[in-house]
Amino acid sequence: LKYEMIPYTPEELLKIAEREYAFSLSEAKKAARDMGFGDDWKAAMEKVKNTYVPPGEQPALIRDLAAQAEQFFDQHDWVTIPPLAREDWRMEMLSPERQRTSPFFLGGEQILVSYPTDDMTHDEKLMSMRGNNPYFSHATVFHELNPGHHLQGFMSARYNAHRQLFRTPFWSEGQSLYWEMFLWDHGFQDSPENRIGALFWRMHRSARIIFSLSFHLGKMTPEQAIEFLVDKVNFERANAEGEVRRASRSMVPGEHT
Repeated sequence: LKYEMIPYTPEELLKIAEREYAFSLSEAKKAARDMGFGDDWKAAMEKVKNTYVPPGEQPALIRDLAAQAEQFFDQHDWVTIPPLAREDWRMEMLSPERQRTSPFFLGGEQILVSYPTDDMTHDEKLMSMRGNNPYFSHATVFHELNPGHHLQGFMSARYNAHRQLFRTPFWSEGQSLYWEMFLWDHGFQDSPENRIGALFWRMHRSARIIFSLSFHLGKMTPEQAIEFLVDKVNFERANAEGEVRRASRSMVPGEHT
């Protein structure tokens, strides 16, 4: 943390994450009530998870969600997305092996999609589809593409490119996370289902800080971290296993937050 110029102790970061998680939990219960589930946010999330599209239809969903986010930014004139930046990204599917450590999207020059492949078992396919449903994806496609990582890379390759020498994951991930929170505050999540999808990710961010720091501090085993994600964020188990594999390999606790 000191090397990355983060002016907080692990204990301070854990307190911040717990405070942010409490906010997300409160908002998830509000969305659940709007969906008719009372305070049972996990039941509301289960309904959202089961809106997944069949294998083969995820690329079209991602294309449509990318365009929807761009149109929302255009409508409010918040940021300029150059015409080329709207067209030059591409899409690829992650292999089953890569999905073992990346159970959700990766993005930048291209968006890498986690979704079932022929080599997966039936249960693995179902968990992949449920964990990448349209409402969860609504809150993250723009994080990976425009105005998130793709626009970041597009602009940084063209302006003051020497600054890439000072690149840090806290800059690259922080900017895309900023847009997630900005759009939450400005009504992009316009239904309780979309709010549940966004809150899954907001809870996920807090949980990443908690379990990754706890793991690196020797206070949580990988199995405990998996159970933590399943219980506190309602992860699919296979996706929780992938997240823990990813975090345990990282040299920077909380890097992917």
